[in-house]
Amino acid sequence: MSDTPVRPGRPSARKLPHLPPTVRGLPLASALRLSRPSDTWFKPALSVVVASAVPHLTLLALGRLDLVIYAMAGSLCALYGHGLPYARRARAVAGVVLGMAAGLAVSLVTASLTGSTAVLIAVGALLAAVQKVLCDATRIGPPGHVIFTFVSSAALFAPQRLDRIPGHLALTLGAGAFAWLVTLAPALARREGPERRAVARALEAAAVCAADPGPRNRNAAAAAVHAAWQCLLASGRPTPVRRSLERLVVHAEAAFVAPSPGAGAADPERLRAWAARTRGRGPVPTPPPAPGTADELHGIEAERAALRAREGRRTARRTLLRSLGPGSPLLPVAVRTLIGCALAGYLCAALGVGRPYWAIVTAASLYQANLTLSWNRTLQRTLGNLLGVLVFAAVLPVSRISPLALVCCCLFFGFAAEALITRNYWLGSVAVTPMALLVLEFGGAHPAGELIGDRVLDTVLGAAAGFLAATLVTNRRAAGRVERALDATDRARAAAERTGADLAAAPGERDRARRKLTASLVELREAGDTAAGEWWQRALPEQRLLAAEQAGHRTLAATAPRRGPTAHAPSIGAE
Repeated sequence: MSDTPVRPGRPSARKLPHLPPTVRGLPLASALRLSRPSDTWFKPALSVVVASAVPHLTLLALGRLDLVIYAMAGSLCALYGHGLPYARRARAVAGVVLGMAAGLAVSLVTASLTGSTAVLIAVGALLAAVQKVLCDATRIGPPGHVIFTFVSSAALFAPQRLDRIPGHLALTLGAGAFAWLVTLAPALARREGPERRAVARALEAAAVCAADPGPRNRNAAAAAVHAAWQCLLASGRPTPVRRSLERLVVHAEAAFVAPSPGAGAADPERLRAWAARTRGRGPVPTPPPAPGTADELHGIEAERAALRAREGRRTARRTLLRSLGPGSPLLPVAVRTLIGCALAGYLCAALGVGRPYWAIVTAASLYQANLTLSWNRTLQRTLGNLLGVLVFAAVLPVSRISPLALVCCCLFFGFAAEALITRNYWLGSVAVTPMALLVLEFGGAHPAGELIGDRVLDTVLGAAAGFLAATLVTNRRAAGRVERALDATDRARAAAERTGADLAAAPGERDRARRKLTASLVELREAGDTAAGEWWQRALPEQRLLAAEQAGHRTLAATAPRRGPTAHAPSIGAE
C-alpha cells in the first residue's frame, strides 16, 4: 500500500472511499440527532449532585463560597468509573482524584508565579494534551479528559498565592475522597451491579444477533460479550452471583458464534428474558448448562488468577507504556490538542478576552478518535454552548437571589448535564455552559453582558481553532494501528485453531484462546472504524479487514462447543 496521500483535486475511483470527510461531505443532521438515554444515566447524575452538595453546603455554612472551585475539582471525580466493577472502580476513581489534584497543583503554582497570559495559555494547552493522552491510554471512559482540562484551565486564570495552595489542594483531596465514597456506596446495596448490567447488555446484543445474524449485529454481540468477560475478570474473587453471570455469558457467546439454526442457535426471546431478569433487582437467572460451560468457567478462573499475578500486572504496565511510547496512534491526537488549545487561547487573548480558559476547554473537548467524530463534536459543542448562554442569561437573576439559590442552581445544572448528555452531547452542553458560568459567580458578581460575550467569543474561536488543528495535524498512524490489529487477529486465529485441533490441550487453554480471538476482533473493528474517519489516510485494506473478521468468526464457530451430537461444525478454513 502506498503512503502517498489522496489529493482532493484528482480523486480516482479506486481511492474515492478513502477521501477525507470534507471531500465526501461531513455529517450535519446525524451529528445533532437525539438518541435513547443511557441505561445508567442517573448514576453519574445523582453521584455528582451528592458529591457536590455536601462540600458546597458546608462552604456556604462557613461563608467561604469563594473556595467552591477547589471543592468542585474533587467533587467532579464522582463522574468517573460508573461502568466498572467496584473492585476496579475503587482504584480507578482514586487515580482520577490524584490526577485531578496533580493537574490543579500545576495550574495553581503556575498562576501564583506568573501573570503572563501567554505563559498561562501555553501551560493550559500542554496540560490539556497530557490529560488527553493519559485518559485515552488508560481508557478511563467518559467524561474523559474534558473535566480535568476544565478544572486546570479555570484555575490557571484565577488569582493565586503560593502560601494558599496547600489549603486549596487539601480541599480538593477532601472533596475527592468524599466523591470516592459516593461512587462506591452502591456496592453496599448491590455488590454485583456493574457486572449484572454488563452481562445484561451482552445477552441483549446476543439476542439481536440470534434473531438477525448479520455482520453488524455479530460484531456488536462480540464487543458486548468481550466487555462482559472483561467486567467479570475485573470484579475480583468469584461469588455465587458472579458464577451465575459467567454461565449467562457462555450462553450469550454461543448465540453469536453459532447464530444459524443449523448450528443450534439460542432462542432470542429467552436471551431477552434472561437479560431483563439480570438487569433487575431479583436473583440472577440460573440457565441450563451450555456446552463447554465447565471448561469455560475453569478457563476464566485461570485467567483471573493470571491477572492477579505479578506477571499480569507487568503486562498491563507494558501495554500502557506502549500506548504512550513512540509510534502510538494517540500521540498525533495529543499534538492536535496541544496546537488547537494553544491557538484558541492566543486568538482569544489577542481579541481582548482576559481569561480565555473556556476557549482552551472548547478546543480540548473536540478531539475524538478521528476527524469525523471530531467534526461531530465541533457542531455539538458549538450549538450547545450558544444555547447554554441563553439559558444562563435567563437563570442569572434567580441565582443572584441568595447564595443558597446560587448553590441550588449549580447542583441542578450538574444533574441536568449528566441526565441529558447521553441523549446527545449538544444537549448536555446546554446545561454544562450555565453551570460553568455560575461557578464564576462564587468569586463575586460579574457583568452579565461581559460573561455572555466572552463565552460566545471563546466558543466560536475555540471550536474553529480546534477543528482547524484537527485538519492540519493528520493521524496517519491510525492506518498502522489497523495493520497491527490485522496481524494480532491472524495470530489469535491461528492460536485458536491450533488449540481447538489439539486434543491434548486443556479446555481452559482453548477457551482463553477463543476469548483472545474475540478481543482481537473487537480491537480490529475499533481500529478500522477509527481509521475510516481519519484525514488524508492511505487506502485501508478493506477487503483484508472483511476477510479477517469473517475468518475470525468462522474460527469462533468452529471451535465452539456444539449443542448436540448431530450439529455440524463449520470448517475453520472454509470460505
